[in-house]
Amino acid sequence: MDYRNPASCLSLLQKLQTHKVDECHTVLSDMVAGLLEALPAPNQHLEVLEAARPAIAQIQAALSQHYAGHPLPPDSEGNANLLRVVALWRNLSRSYAQIARHDAQMGTLDDQRALLGQRRVHYAASILIEYFRAHRAVPHGVWTEIHESFAAAEQTRLASARVADPLNALWKAQSAMEAYVAILLIDLANPFGRTGQELQLICRWAQRFAPYCTLGPMMDGLKPTSYGLDLASDHGLRPVGLMSSGNMVRRFDSEKLAGQIRAVFNQFKQGVSPASLGLGEEATLDMSARLLISLYRPWGLSSAGRRFPRHGSRGEIELCGDWLAIGFHIQGRLFEQPRSYGIAGSLKSDISLLTFGERAPEATERDGTTHRQRQLDAERLGLVCERWSLLDQSVGGFRLRQRPHAERLEHQQLVGIRPLDGEYFLVAQVSWLMYRDDGMLEAGTHVLRGIPEVVGARPLAPHPGQRELYQQAFLIPAHAKLKVADTTLVLPGGWYHPNRVIEVTARGHTVQVRLTGQLIKGANFDHVSFETLAPEAE
Repeated sequence: MDYRNPASCLSLLQKLQTHKVDECHTVLSDMVAGLLEALPAPNQHLEVLEAARPAIAQIQAALSQHYAGHPLPPDSEGNANLLRVVALWRNLSRSYAQIARHDAQMGTLDDQRALLGQRRVHYAASILIEYFRAHRAVPHGVWTEIHESFAAAEQTRLASARVADPLNALWKAQSAMEAYVAILLIDLANPFGRTGQELQLICRWAQRFAPYCTLGPMMDGLKPTSYGLDLASDHGLRPVGLMSSGNMVRRFDSEKLAGQIRAVFNQFKQGVSPASLGLGEEATLDMSARLLISLYRPWGLSSAGRRFPRHGSRGEIELCGDWLAIGFHIQGRLFEQPRSYGIAGSLKSDISLLTFGERAPEATERDGTTHRQRQLDAERLGLVCERWSLLDQSVGGFRLRQRPHAERLEHQQLVGIRPLDGEYFLVAQVSWLMYRDDGMLEAGTHVLRGIPEVVGARPLAPHPGQRELYQQAFLIPAHAKLKVADTTLVLPGGWYHPNRVIEVTARGHTVQVRLTGQLIKGANFDHVSFETLAPEAE
């Protein structure tokens, strides 16, 4: 097959069998690469690329499913698929750039300048999205390609001109500026901390909300934490306080986007479905609200300020992700069913013991004998913590690195952590995961502030006389010195329902509590607030 001939390529596109993903991807990749090398007439080259776009989008999406949603190690089988997908996106972006350069002298495609610019930016940005999707560190030069593609569109003075784009799910049209803003928004959305489904929604929403953001010249009076962009850099948006002025520097303005996000929240309160607002058929109201809340600050407030600044640090941290192992390392023994099943008689004294009582000496002492025995018990039970290198830390959490061993982490999972010089074993949530090219896995963790205690929890039995077994849960007591205002619970995932009543037991004391709010919905846990029920309410 002659992949260098536009007529032959058009004929082949009509015969493609897109259900054969690998075979079809090879054909499309060879076709794009062949035309890029052959340098055919610009109008013929463009015709083939435009005809191939729907099939390419379908095949690329199918192939990327092999690595989407979980961090992809560089030495895994899925890495070959990532490289294939990235290579096709890159050749597409370069193909549209080549067509524009080749036609500069001829002028046969003057009416297609805006389209060429938009397509080039879109495909350059698609390269970056694949690295986000695979949770892989972004290689040097990827951002540079994106910036160069947008700078070329700016030079045509058509960067804001919208062109038809059937692949744009909502608008069916897009400008080079909007394609560029969309990838900037995706980068701001903590992409390495998102599940496959969340990232897919974020990519869709970035296209939906991109028209409400602008890029303009830098100006005086901006807050140091406001976002700015340097087109000569190899990264995305950064705080303007860290940037110098120049012709390639832009300020990022998302003030209108903040109003749009608030308007969407108001629609949610009125019961309007996410699908009718252009947020996707697969987006539930609950998920959409949570996701949009997490995006409001970086997208709507256009602010790069961290709540807790990070500081460089060195050392090691013990970490485990197994639910029972976390409890073992907190209390020094495996969780067991409580012997007493009765409801406590004196509510005040029992809730005091449950939430503010002194920790058992065995759990808090760190003398060599006790700690060594605990390590031996952990090895015997298969509950050993893995050691991670500490890169930096803040009040809110840690950034860690490790060459992965047996345990596999996932986004938003509950983990137990303890710095080697720390007194207590703490609970934290995995905020993000990213593999580097050398095979090292980096992870960000957000610590649930407070000193956790192991408790038993069970739902109320549906019928009198029935008793559910207790399951391990964690109670985080209020602590004035740690600025933990309220006592909270960490329950197994899926337990939270508004106003649900459950029993909580610790040290022979049992109370019934009503769940009043969900603070964090993790991958395998619910962090909740609660209120204790008086005996007569039980």
